[in-house]
Amino acid sequence: MTANKQEILAAFSEGLKKFDLDSSAVSARIEDDGILTLEGSTKTWQTAVDIGHMAAKLPGVHNVVSDLTAPGAVPLKRKDSAPYRAMGVVDKADVVIIGGGVTGCAIARQLTQYRVNILLLEKEEDLCEGSSKANNGMVHSGYDSKPASLKARLNVRGNAQYTKWSQQLGFKFNRTGSFVCGFGEEDRAAIEGLYENGVTNGVPGIEIISGNRAREMEPGLSDSVQFALWTPSAGYAEPYEVTLALAENAVDNGARFRLGCEVVDILTKDGRVQGVVTTQGVIPCDCVINAAGLYADEIAEMAGDRFYSIHPRRGALVIFDKENKGKIRTFSGVAPNNYTKGGGPEETPEGTLLWGPSALEVPDKEDRDVDREDMEFILEKGMRLTKGIDPRSVITYFSGNRAATYSEDFVIQNSRKIKGFIHVAGIQSPGFASAPAIAELVESLYLGQNPDTPINTAFNPIRKPEPAFRDCTQEERDRLIAENPAYGRVVCRCETVTEAEILRAVHGKIPARTMDAVKRRTRAGMGRCQSGFCGSRVLELLAREWKIDPSEVTLKGKGSEILVRPSRNTGRNAE
Repeated sequence: MTANKQEILAAFSEGLKKFDLDSSAVSARIEDDGILTLEGSTKTWQTAVDIGHMAAKLPGVHNVVSDLTAPGAVPLKRKDSAPYRAMGVVDKADVVIIGGGVTGCAIARQLTQYRVNILLLEKEEDLCEGSSKANNGMVHSGYDSKPASLKARLNVRGNAQYTKWSQQLGFKFNRTGSFVCGFGEEDRAAIEGLYENGVTNGVPGIEIISGNRAREMEPGLSDSVQFALWTPSAGYAEPYEVTLALAENAVDNGARFRLGCEVVDILTKDGRVQGVVTTQGVIPCDCVINAAGLYADEIAEMAGDRFYSIHPRRGALVIFDKENKGKIRTFSGVAPNNYTKGGGPEETPEGTLLWGPSALEVPDKEDRDVDREDMEFILEKGMRLTKGIDPRSVITYFSGNRAATYSEDFVIQNSRKIKGFIHVAGIQSPGFASAPAIAELVESLYLGQNPDTPINTAFNPIRKPEPAFRDCTQEERDRLIAENPAYGRVVCRCETVTEAEILRAVHGKIPARTMDAVKRRTRAGMGRCQSGFCGSRVLELLAREWKIDPSEVTLKGKGSEILVRPSRNTGRNAE
């Protein structure tokens, strides 16, 4: 430690003064390893977050555990594990990965290169239901991360691997590049600072260019842009498509998945992992990889090794009608602030215009609201950066939460207290871009503890997805329909999704059991009508294929049932 405990605590007390607080409201204690724990209460959640950030920047502080409360704050939740322990052993594995987002699925695939029994647990009814779902899909180039941080190193390395990933796994990836725009000399210093960061971090091709040159590359850019930071290595993929591709390739290579399976306790003995207790029963294992996103700190607490806190930072996104396709293809943003890359207009690989995200600290990890301020922030920024886009063509909006720690860096390391427990936490932006490199780092941590792990000589990195009907030529469509007449029944007219594709999703390697799961695999419901026309048909197909009553079909799992009473239009439950 560069400062002793007394110096750190004195500096913290001094820092509290700018919040008009003292140790009677907020107390702190520091451990030998530089972990600062905060307790007390503040009048607002934003103040609690600001204090956490202030504390994390103090010399000698490695990370911050914050138990500060404020109106609306939700304390760590812990279920009684006794009923689930009583279920007994239901499965076993060498490695249990907690969390079915892009990070967890990337790790699962990476470890299938070895002959280990891998089991991924996801508490929701489908993969990609947490932070990964609400990601804007930008594969950041790496200009923004603090030099020498884990984010900076893994971002640039991960970005470079996305072309190979997309070729191996068969997902769409557009390496469009990105702009950070300056509107006047007041923006010059910030953009030059990002340029210096990018050079230090090793971002290839980074340069500051004129507004006119930027508009030659991206004609949809506002005429008010005077200069821009250009990074050609930035790109876009669909987060849900990448996550599913990773998961399916992991399944092909031997990994197993349990959905709707929440971890409620970590079993340890003599400082070693022994297994996990889940809502489906006990699963013995030798290694637990904590990739639980927003809940990583709660899983760490279960293992007795909590040394960071996750504070949710909400981001909202708006989606435009596809009539805007091609109006702007390159991400365009403004200089970000301290804790967000700032968001901006982009076009997804499917040709959908997407603006955002916003950034708001919220006390509840399940807060996924979109309020008026979110919309005004996103639309105002987007209109400033672009031209020729009518904001009235927005078709939907949504939000999700980033899994931020107070150190604002990834936490990827072996537990220093529990052998066999690996932390993969604080995976916020640029986590999506960094996912390939995160998986490699976790692989090295695992092999460090298990050096004799045998190679899986049958590992096959290639996944060949079935063709999307909407992308086929007429000749290809005719052939598909001749082979399977269900291709001739279009269920989603906005996105041209056929019944055959929905049935393929329902019975896929990671079967789709909910409306949202079907949407992520096929795009049914993602178009202009937002499932207004196709929703009832998708519901009917789910009920038929899973042999359940239509009233049991859910949007995203238990508690989100679509129907509240029998409907004359929903199969065997018809009135």
